[in-house]
Amino acid sequence: MQYRIEHDSMGEVKVPADKLWGAQTERSHENFEIGVGIENMPIEIVHAFAILKKAAAMANNELNPKKMTEAKLSAISKACDEIIAGKLDEHFPLVVWQTGSGTQSNMNANEVIANRGNQIAGEKILHPNDDVNQSQSSNDTFPTALHIASVYMIEDKLIPAVEVLIDTFKRLENENEGIVKSGRTHLQDATPVKFSQEISGWTSSLERDVEMLKLAVKPLSELALGGTAVGTGLNAPKGFDKCVAEKISILTGKKFTTAPNKFHSLTSKDEVVFAHGAIKALAGDMMKIANDVRWLASGPRLGLGEITIPENEPGSSIMPGKVNPTQCEAVTMVAVQVMGNDVAVGISASQGNFELNVFMPVIAYNFIQSARLLAEAILSFNKNCAVGIKANKQKMHDNLHNSLMLVTALNPYIGYENAAKTAKKAYKENISLKEACVALGFLTAEKFDEVFHPEQMV
Repeated sequence: MQYRIEHDSMGEVKVPADKLWGAQTERSHENFEIGVGIENMPIEIVHAFAILKKAAAMANNELNPKKMTEAKLSAISKACDEIIAGKLDEHFPLVVWQTGSGTQSNMNANEVIANRGNQIAGEKILHPNDDVNQSQSSNDTFPTALHIASVYMIEDKLIPAVEVLIDTFKRLENENEGIVKSGRTHLQDATPVKFSQEISGWTSSLERDVEMLKLAVKPLSELALGGTAVGTGLNAPKGFDKCVAEKISILTGKKFTTAPNKFHSLTSKDEVVFAHGAIKALAGDMMKIANDVRWLASGPRLGLGEITIPENEPGSSIMPGKVNPTQCEAVTMVAVQVMGNDVAVGISASQGNFELNVFMPVIAYNFIQSARLLAEAILSFNKNCAVGIKANKQKMHDNLHNSLMLVTALNPYIGYENAAKTAKKAYKENISLKEACVALGFLTAEKFDEVFHPEQMV
C-alpha cells in the first residue's frame, strides 16, 4: 500500500495515499479498533456534517469574507456536495466507539473536505481547522449533525414508511366492512367486532404515532451550532449562529433555527430522548399489530385461522409445507431492538457533565439505527404481508357463532348472573347458548331467537 505523510499538532502520521482523510482521522482509525466495519459512524451523520460544513462556510463568507474567501467557499461547497451525494463515503472510516464528543468524526469531515477541496481548487487553499472548522467546535457540530440527521430520518424515511402502511390498512378497512368476527380480550373470547373496526384500531394507532413523530421534530430543529466549545460562542463572529441556521434551512429545505440557549444544547440531549420516545411508541404499536396479524393467521387448521397472509418462503427445514409469519417476526425483532436502543439513548443522555455530553456517538448510532430499521421493517411488512391480508370469512363466522361471550347480548333480558350460568352450562355440556338458556328456563326458544342477533352487537 502506498502512503503519504500528513501532520497535525502532534506530529506526522502515515495515511493511505488513496484516502482523503488526514492525520487526526488516521490516529482515531488506529487507536479505536472497536467494531471496525460493523459499527462505523452512521453515514447519515457524515452527510449531515457535510451540510453543516457547507452552511458554516456560507455564513463565514457572509460575515467575514476576508477570511472565508469566495475561492475557499467554492472549494468547500463542492467538496461538501460530493459528500452529500454519497460519492466520498469510503473516506469516512471511523467507528462509533471513539471520543464521546465525536471530535474525531468532526475532524474526519474537516480533513476530507479540506483535501478534496484543495484537489478541486488545484492548490492548497484550505486548512481543516482554520477554514473548514472556522467558527465551530466538535462540541457544537456533532449535536448539530445529530439533529439534522434525526430530522431527515423522521421526516424523509420513517413517517413516509408509516404512511404507506396506513394507506394499506385503510384499503383493508374498506374491503372488509361488514364482516363480523369474535373480539378477544386477555387472549380470551369477547363480544363481536367488525373486522374493519379491528383494522381501524391499527390504522388509528399509526396515525397517532405520526402525530407524535411530527411533534418530536420541532425541538430537533433547534441547532447547537454557534455555541463552539462550551456554549459561549468563542471565536465565532456575532450573528453566526442565526446565519448558519438560515443557511442550513436553505440547503435542506427544512426549517432549522438556532438553539436559544447553547449551554443547554451542548450538554442536554433531551430533544433526542423525546424523539426516540416517539419512535419507541411506534415500535410498540408495530409489535402489537404484527402480533395480532400472526395470531389471526395462526394455523392453518389448529389455530385461529381467521385471516390468511402471503406465503413467502418455506417455514421449516423438517416439516414439509409449513409456512410461517416471517414478516411479523422480523417486525417484532426490530421493535425489541428499538426498545433496547431507547434504554441506551436515555442513559447516554443522562450523562451530561457540566458543559458537554460525551455520549453523543452512541446516541447517534442508536437513534439512526432505530429510525432506519423501523422504517425498513414497516415497508417490508407492508409489501410482503399487509397488502396480502385476506379475511377467512367462513372461519370468522364459525368462531363468532361458537363464542360463549355472545351470551352478553342476553344480559338485558335475563341478567348478568343468569347469563353466566347459561355460558357455563353451554361450555360444560358442549351445547349451544340457545339450548342452555332454554334448558335453564330463562327464555323460550322463540324469545331467544327474537333477542339474540350477534351481527347487531358491533
